[in-house]
Parts: sequence; structure tokens; C-alpha cells
Amino acid sequence: MSTSAVEVSGEKVKVMWDKRLTEIFYDICIKEILKDNTPGTHFTKDGWLKIMTNFEKETRRLIHKDNLKICGMP
Repeated sequence: MSTSAVEVSGEKVKVMWDKRLTEIFYDICIKEILKDNTPGTHFTKDGWLKIMTNFEKETRRLIHKDNLKICGMP
């Protein structure tokens, strides 16, 4: 399990990337790669939007593409 700190509403909050969340994230990313939402070595804006939306649907957690950290939804 990996931990990292994220700022939420001005406060630093520790978040956990457990095995389940990591696998869900990887699976969603692989699906977007297979859908060709990577013009090279990165995801398109549409690809990132789909990753964030699908991750939130499956885990009820928000993911931020800018820092790849997650925070629990209120």
C-alpha cells in the first residue's frame, strides 16, 4: 500500500493507494490505451476525462490527473 499527501480545501490529507485501487486505475488506463486515446506517450484530454470519470464511478473517489493522487469524496 502506498500513501501520499494531497491538499483538500487547504488541508493536507493522507491518501492510500491500495492494491484494489491501483488495479482499477491500471485497468481503466489500459482500456483507454486500447481505445487509442493516446496519440503518443500520453493520454488525450478526452482520455483523461474518461479515466477520471470511470475511476470515480468504480471507486467513489476523485482522481486528479495533474498529480495522480486520490481523495475520498465527501
